[in-house]
Amino acid sequence: MRTRTLMAGAIALPLNAVVFGVGAVTVLSIPALAPYWKYVLPVVIVAGIALTVPLAWKLAPRLRLNSQYYPRLFRKSKEARDDAGAGR
Repeated sequence: MRTRTLMAGAIALPLNAVVFGVGAVTVLSIPALAPYWKYVLPVVIVAGIALTVPLAWKLAPRLRLNSQYYPRLFRKSKEARDDAGAGR
């Protein structure tokens, strides 16, 4: 499997919980929707599940370690080895 697929699968459940939580709190905090909660909450659940997959797929590459942000980790010169040995 590709790394992106594994990462998307790993973050899908927590992301689904957040998306559902935001939707449920939004719906339950609007008093005008009280008579329609039994219809609106299943819509929130389905929408949360439907939004989880594309959001996780989009978010997964952003969670990978990037050489742009951590240049010392990706140096392949002698000084990089010297830096690693200096901590002994």
